[in-house]
Amino acid sequence: MRHRFSTLADVLEYSASVNRNRMVSDYVDGGCRYTYAQFKDKCDQLSGILSTFGISADDKIAILSENMPNWAVAFFAITASGRIAVPMLPELSPNEVENILSHSDAKAIFVSRKQLPKINRETLNHLHLVIDISTLEFIKAEDDRYTCDGRGKLPEPMDIAAIIYTSGTTGNAKGVMLSHRNFCANILEAWHAHKVYRKDVFLSILPLAHTYEMSIGMLYPFSTGASVYYIQKPPTPTILADALKRIRPTTMLSVPLIIEKVIRGKIFPTIASSKYLRYLKKHFPRILYFLVGKKVKQQFGGRMRFFGIGGSKLDVEVEKFLANIKFPYAIGYGLTETAPLICDAGPKRTHIGTTGTASFDVQVRLADVNPETGQGELQVKGPNVMLGYYKDYARTRAVFTEDGWMRTGDIASVDKKGRYCIHGRSGSVIIGASGENIYPEEIESVINNITDVNESLVISRSGQLVALVQFNEGAVDWNLEGQEKFLENIEKRKKEVMEFVNSKVSHFLKIKDVEVMKEPFSKTATHKIRRFLYQDKQNDAIGDCPLLHLLDKYNLEI
Repeated sequence: MRHRFSTLADVLEYSASVNRNRMVSDYVDGGCRYTYAQFKDKCDQLSGILSTFGISADDKIAILSENMPNWAVAFFAITASGRIAVPMLPELSPNEVENILSHSDAKAIFVSRKQLPKINRETLNHLHLVIDISTLEFIKAEDDRYTCDGRGKLPEPMDIAAIIYTSGTTGNAKGVMLSHRNFCANILEAWHAHKVYRKDVFLSILPLAHTYEMSIGMLYPFSTGASVYYIQKPPTPTILADALKRIRPTTMLSVPLIIEKVIRGKIFPTIASSKYLRYLKKHFPRILYFLVGKKVKQQFGGRMRFFGIGGSKLDVEVEKFLANIKFPYAIGYGLTETAPLICDAGPKRTHIGTTGTASFDVQVRLADVNPETGQGELQVKGPNVMLGYYKDYARTRAVFTEDGWMRTGDIASVDKKGRYCIHGRSGSVIIGASGENIYPEEIESVINNITDVNESLVISRSGQLVALVQFNEGAVDWNLEGQEKFLENIEKRKKEVMEFVNSKVSHFLKIKDVEVMKEPFSKTATHKIRRFLYQDKQNDAIGDCPLLHLLDKYNLEI
């Protein structure tokens, strides 16, 4: 990389100057095209508006929107002027949006019209400024906020650039503070993993509020002068197929669930149902893989150089097939807390079942290694590691070791070539199908606020979230167990719990079933529930997630 960045203001200034007349972003269908020069001008204009309404450096501004070119404009307008962005997933529930806006102390928000109803009137009244992100026009701009005394600044590397909330179900929200240094370190890590150039074209399909898409799918291409396209309409199979054909992207980021659906749901059955393809697989596998690989690559536009897969572990059988057809997939591993890259393997360095080696300038080690399995907790140190959790010193301190390494909570092993393999999670965290960190305590906190609920436990069972609930004494008459009146009461209680919880949480946190517990939960000496006694041994990834609608995009046929 010819220029080493220290802040996002540096990224914006440099790339807008060097790539002035090149296109930075647009919708696939057009209508929101920016050159790099126009992009920077719009950022400067928005920064001035924020100052006009008394919003200064270090103030927080939220972003709640679907993917679009103006999402990136809003992010750079905020961060490059020394303010702090608070991106939120569009799948969040109104309850979560309210909690995050309150916890983050946001003074303003860029919001889409579709997301606006999630913000109640009282919260809107407390915000200095509400901007329609699609048009960049005011939704709310009160005269008494028009003070003209706001001041931006050139940020320093260790200044907070964004606070990313990995959970917002309760008031005890978990906000990851990421610095300018963290994001710039990820740009450099990405460059060393796979070089992107001005000629590259990205098609963005994952939420920009995830650090995965934010850092690697937005900031990285911006730093190199590449172009990014966004899909404006609902992502039906026809619309995506048209986008791939028209844009012919060289780069895309995905989660395992998407590519696994393509291979297992379409390609494997096609091969199995064709006598000719089965014959080739048995006698001439190289010919089969060549023919199928050629067709798959054509379906993805014909010039894909990098298909990044991250968020959770990729199915080994699917990965072997991708390797056999020479599809340019790449593997990455990371966390929101590391913005996100920790390990990576570009298309030419992938190795079945591993997440690659430590990323550039990142140190990785295994702690408390089991001598029999070689597995230990993966810990990380480097310029990619967060500053801490916002307003939560205790949680921040707990996640770091005494010698300054961050505990990831992932159990891993490493081979002789330094390639890491992730085996699972330590603690209670459940991994969703799209790699979401699902913290069951957050959901349990909601359940425990329900009248007559004594305790609860949320587990993953056969790929779904299940709530185990124990009611207060007297709420359920167990003397009537088995009788019709008893069963009616139990079903009523279960329905009440499910409806209440699912109205308060986002899509990928919704519970699928409720089980009423007769006996108290087994607990430790410190009165903590022994989770492992209730967890299904087959701890699958959660099958229903906010990215599930993306699967239908890839109805490929060969």
